[in-house]
Amino acid sequence: MPSFLKPQGSDGWLARLKDGLAKTRDRLGNRLSGLFDTARPLDQAFYDELESILITADVGPAASAQLIEGLRARANREHIADSIGLKRALQAVLRELLEPVAVPLDVAGHKPFVIMLVGVNGSGKTTSIGKLARHFQAQGKSVLLAAGDTFRAAAREQLIAWGERNNVAVITQQSGDAAAVIYDAVGAAVARGTDVVLADTAGRLPTQLHLMEEIKKVKRVITKAHPGAPHEILLVLDANTGQNALTQVRAFDDALGVTGLVLTKLDGTAKGGAIAAITRDRRIPVRFIGVGEGLDDLRPFHAGDFVTALLD
Repeated sequence: MPSFLKPQGSDGWLARLKDGLAKTRDRLGNRLSGLFDTARPLDQAFYDELESILITADVGPAASAQLIEGLRARANREHIADSIGLKRALQAVLRELLEPVAVPLDVAGHKPFVIMLVGVNGSGKTTSIGKLARHFQAQGKSVLLAAGDTFRAAAREQLIAWGERNNVAVITQQSGDAAAVIYDAVGAAVARGTDVVLADTAGRLPTQLHLMEEIKKVKRVITKAHPGAPHEILLVLDANTGQNALTQVRAFDDALGVTGLVLTKLDGTAKGGAIAAITRDRRIPVRFIGVGEGLDDLRPFHAGDFVTALLD
């Protein structure tokens, strides 16, 4: 198995993930310890309290209800008599919820493999592009960046800096629209035989309907530049937004057909449980999660590692 598809615990990633999820662990884990560390009957009061704890960690009402239902079924099936025996069961049902969306991004099927990154302002798109460039380079892939955020004054300079840091070419224009910049970048990648194109776009709110129409145009132009592209539409989500991220997922998915999620800034929030709410609602693969500022702090999402870091 290629190293980038393996669970990351062996290289210290699990420890870093635990550190990154510390705020969510404090909010969720401490309260769960009080619930699970003493033998309590598995009555309605117990499950109500557990559901309340899950919701406060931004797991969300629907996902929390699903987890509670799974726990009840497992407790009956495995003859678990009290709360002490249920902690491992909670880890198991959370893994069952997350594992279907823990699908690594495989870029081997197309050359160039064109990835379009979208999201709201401040979600971390441009920074994620820099980290993704390093990730794909570690796989031996050549990478080209497209500075498609033509709205934000510093976005082009920021992407150029990431390109220099990774020794990666950046296609940019002093002026012009995003579609034109990305069209040129895809053409350059075809001519150069580049493996992966990472296309930045300007941040926009789902309520900005004219900007949502513009991002649809960008997608159409990419398809004209290279039939079948974009091969991946990554929605970058700031974990600090908690349940609001679910609204973003719905809006961008309805507009573009999002094929993967990147969840950033998990180290800065106590709302890491929102990943359960998001994946329960749309079942879009979670490709990457970020737990720090370093180049290597954006990694493929692994459900088992995440649950262990959150609850163990």
